[in-house]
Formats: sequence, structure tokens, C-alpha cells
Amino acid sequence: MKKLIHSLRAYIVLSLLLGLVYPLFITGLAQLAMPQRACGSLIFEGGKIIGSCLIGQAFTKPEYFHGRPSANNYDGTNSGGTNFGPSSKKLMDSVAERIKQARQDNALAQETLIPADMVLSSASGLDPHISPENAAIQAKRVANLRGIPEDQINDLISDNTDDDFIGLWGRPGVNVVTLNDALDRISKKSLGENK
Repeated sequence: MKKLIHSLRAYIVLSLLLGLVYPLFITGLAQLAMPQRACGSLIFEGGKIIGSCLIGQAFTKPEYFHGRPSANNYDGTNSGGTNFGPSSKKLMDSVAERIKQARQDNALAQETLIPADMVLSSASGLDPHISPENAAIQAKRVANLRGIPEDQINDLISDNTDDDFIGLWGRPGVNVVTLNDALDRISKKSLGENK
């Protein structure tokens, strides 16, 4: 009986300590050290949440940069890839269709190489990043449709490019969510100046 009481005490103390005190401490520390990231890296427009820079969105209008294809339409509750293997006919057919669409959308010649991330979905289906090569291909289309000089678009691409981790892991990636948000801000600013 004595061991049972000791076990129950240990259970209660450890449950309070590790289930309540520790998570509250870490949450408070994160709020102090990096409040934006601790709250989900949310993007606000006029006091309203319009997204998170950690989760991609389905941008389909031609005046926006398009993100990677998503197997789940960027649904955070249902993350995952297609799980099709390289010999899957369904995968090959969808990639061929995406290549055709990318060439048509961006007025690309038949011999122009298409970056893989333009036609293949990420493993999570939530990735907000595209390669700098992908963004460069889309820059001319976006510049023409928005009436913004291509040099300015390229500066925005550069401003919204996340470098690889300390030069060792990963590759640079352009955050499409923050890039399109920056484009909208510039467009609204220029509309306001023209009034």
C-alpha cells in the first residue's frame, strides 16, 4: 500500500510539473524571446489574419506567384503528399499537365527547363516556399499583369527569400505567402497614390 501511495504522489507531482508548469514556462519563454513565431508566424492585414508564413496557400490568379502544387490544397489538418511512386501513371499524367500549364501561364518556350518544384508537390503539401528559379520564371508574368517593373519584382523576390540553414542544410527558398502579401501592399499603395 505504501508503494501505491508513493506512486500516486509521484504521478500527481510529475503530471503537474511536466504537464502544466513546464509547458507554461516554455510558452512564456517563447512569447518573450520570439512572440511572432510563438504565435504561429501569422500575417495580419488591417487587424485580420490572412495567413501564416509557415503554411502555403493556393494562389491561382495569374497576377500572383503560384506556390508548389499541393496534394491536399494546403489543408493543415490533412497534410501529406500524393505518395505516388515514380512509375505511377497518375503522377506522370499530372506532371505532364502541370508542365503544359506552366509553359502556357508563363509564355515559356518548349525547350525551357521547368524547375521540379513547379510541377511536383512537397511531402507535406503545405510548403510555402518555391525555388528562386521557379520565382524567376514567374516574375515576368507577375510584373506585366501588375504593371510593376520587373526589377522591383526581383527585389521583392530577393527580400522574401529564406537562405539555407547556416550554409549547411537545405536550399534557399522564396516564401510565396509573404511575397504575394508584399505585392498586394505595393499594389494598394500605388492605387492610393493614383487617387
